[in-house]
Amino acid sequence: MKTGLLTGLALGFGLAVSGAAQAQIKLGVAGPITGPNAAFGAQLKNGAEQAVEDINAKGGVMGQKIALQVGDDVSDPKQGVSIANKFAADGVKWVVGHFNSGVSIPASEVYQEAGLIQISPASTNPKYTDRNMWNTFRTCGRDDQQGAVAGAYLSDKFKGKKVAVVHDKTPYGKGLADETQKAMNGKGLKEVLYEGINPGEKDYSALVSKLKSANVDVVYFGGLHTEAGLIIRQMRDQGLKAPLMSGDGIVSAEFTSIAGPGAEGTLMTFSPDPRKNPNAKDVVAKFRAKNYDPEAYTLYSYASVQVLAQAAEGAKSTDGKKMSDFMKSGHVFKTVIGDISFDKKGDITRPDYVMYVWKKGADGKIDYSGNEVGM
Repeated sequence: MKTGLLTGLALGFGLAVSGAAQAQIKLGVAGPITGPNAAFGAQLKNGAEQAVEDINAKGGVMGQKIALQVGDDVSDPKQGVSIANKFAADGVKWVVGHFNSGVSIPASEVYQEAGLIQISPASTNPKYTDRNMWNTFRTCGRDDQQGAVAGAYLSDKFKGKKVAVVHDKTPYGKGLADETQKAMNGKGLKEVLYEGINPGEKDYSALVSKLKSANVDVVYFGGLHTEAGLIIRQMRDQGLKAPLMSGDGIVSAEFTSIAGPGAEGTLMTFSPDPRKNPNAKDVVAKFRAKNYDPEAYTLYSYASVQVLAQAAEGAKSTDGKKMSDFMKSGHVFKTVIGDISFDKKGDITRPDYVMYVWKKGADGKIDYSGNEVGM
């Protein structure tokens, strides 16, 4: 009799534990946690962690707590696919990530096959959402939108000047450079130089020599902050004072530490500063209380988790496909970066880019915050 009772208690305890385990929604956040782009990986990770903490503190989603799992893709497409397969094997249902378009695109195919919904806070290449896949969303804009803003600015402010277009050969960097080139060419401004570089290199003196020989007035760069910073530093070292313009791939305080004083005057397309959005006030205060500045894509990552949680509540299901249908229904999501709705591709429906210039502030630091420039 005792044996039967113990067995029954053990079975009941096993079911209780199993039920508790099932009462969790596994969320994966993926990005370059290590490597040269780790600053951006930290933004995605920190944003998702804070959102999960805040949502769980309010009871979770439909009575279930969110359990966060972090994947380090090192900005490498193959590693991104490995992370995607691991998430699928581990029972992850929702994914926030990746950072690089060149990683998000192949990883999304794994997620689609496994039934996982993916929302990227930072991947801007149009191809990511242009493939008629049910599971791909983003809280940021697209390179064709960003390139249109950059190209219009160049054709207006640098009319009749010598423009060089440089890219890092990645889906993000080349895609953004090509969209900018297309936009400025369409307005009558033709580049004098079009070059690709290899990311990860330290010496760009050959490129700088070409830029000097062409006597360029401005350099447009499609790529990330590390290479942009090195190019600027080497331009200044060789006496080339032309400003550099780039996109959201340089939105990191690390950019100025790499570029040095020559970063001042750099032009950049990015969204209206999400830290200044009234909807983000309380969350920004929480981050700063932890001595962390939620710059760039931190709040986009936070918003991605908010969207997923609200989509599950709206669809009354944690199933990716049901959530996807709800997200594409035109519903407006309330987030720290403002109201968001999605089109049938999974893109946000609002325009999201303005031009900034990096300037030295009263504290001596070179920053873009508050330095929007007129178009």
